[in-house]
Amino acid sequence: MQVTPIKTRLVRANECSIETLVAESISELTEKSVVAISSKVVALCQNRVVDLESIPKSDLIKQEAERYTPDGFNRYGSNFTIINNSLVPAAGIDESNADGHFVLWPEKPQSVANDLRAFLCRQYGLEKIGVIIIDSNSLPPMRAGTIGIMLAHSGFEAIRHLAGTNDLFGRPFKVATSAIGSGLAAAATVAMGEGAERTPLALIADVPFVSFQDRDPTKEELSEVYIRPEDDLYAPFFMNAPWQPGGNHTK
Repeated sequence: MQVTPIKTRLVRANECSIETLVAESISELTEKSVVAISSKVVALCQNRVVDLESIPKSDLIKQEAERYTPDGFNRYGSNFTIINNSLVPAAGIDESNADGHFVLWPEKPQSVANDLRAFLCRQYGLEKIGVIIIDSNSLPPMRAGTIGIMLAHSGFEAIRHLAGTNDLFGRPFKVATSAIGSGLAAAATVAMGEGAERTPLALIADVPFVSFQDRDPTKEELSEVYIRPEDDLYAPFFMNAPWQPGGNHTK
């Protein structure tokens, strides 16, 4: 696998569309490659920003989240939140590289991924191109640092089911699932960096383990990417946290 970070212009809110940014930054694209895009750049292109002085961050978090933990729930002063089927700190709201704004998570990231895939196929005359929108998130419990996670994908199978196949010693896998999309997100984030690199795009090529599709993912395929909190391995923690309904709470 080859992951190549792509330098772009310095992106500010509402200056260009994501299609324009990608087209001006990527001169050549090959069949069966994946374009990785920082969710922050998508959000900036959508003008999904709020002035730092206009609202306390804690209020904005509660407004954006589907569910959140109360202030003071953890020692770092951050709220755990659930948004877009993901457990993330602070509803994904970020202040770094934001030019005096809070940057929110992008709106309808799956639609963005689908539309951008179609655009890239037309722009470069290709049939099978993958798109993945990524963001940094805290590592699983008891590990330091951050890792890239997938917010949305299009043009490839994000999940590979191993159930029904055998391991090296003939033992059958019963429930094993390989998170292809999440692995690509983590690799792209490492290559793109998380500081002042100004490389919010990456090209991922030579990926024989990725099954490409010349279409958007179906609802069933998207549902396979996620798992309900009550069915999660960490369900005891999910179920016992003092969740509060946020501004985007629907259940």
